[in-house]
Amino acid sequence: MKPPLRRVLCVDDDADILAVVSLSLRTLGGLTVHVAGSGAEALQVLRREPVDLVLLDVMMPGMDGMQTLAAIRENPATATTPVVLMTARVQLHEQAHPPAGVHSVIAKPFDPVSLAPRLQAIWERIPSA
Repeated sequence: MKPPLRRVLCVDDDADILAVVSLSLRTLGGLTVHVAGSGAEALQVLRREPVDLVLLDVMMPGMDGMQTLAAIRENPATATTPVVLMTARVQLHEQAHPPAGVHSVIAKPFDPVSLAPRLQAIWERIPSA
């Protein structure tokens, strides 16, 4: 049986998004949430904290979401960590067929109340390693 989703890293350059996601996932989902305001910071967090899933913004200054995803996939310790993209510029076909290395795409704005159950549902669909 697959273990439940417990630890999430949320990566977004918008402090308000980080606060909403963190509050939503902690309060309504009972999850441990780590946050990072940039791709580089996310890679540092991942070196210190094992997580079950990464919720990754696509559009960020400096190292964007796709560059961060590539760095996550290049590291043997995180190469198989599930990644869910979060973006305001999502296309319908991307939601049905996420980019390579991505398990799902969540459109912004999102409903904070349904975020934890939505991530849990995505988690359940990911094959166990």
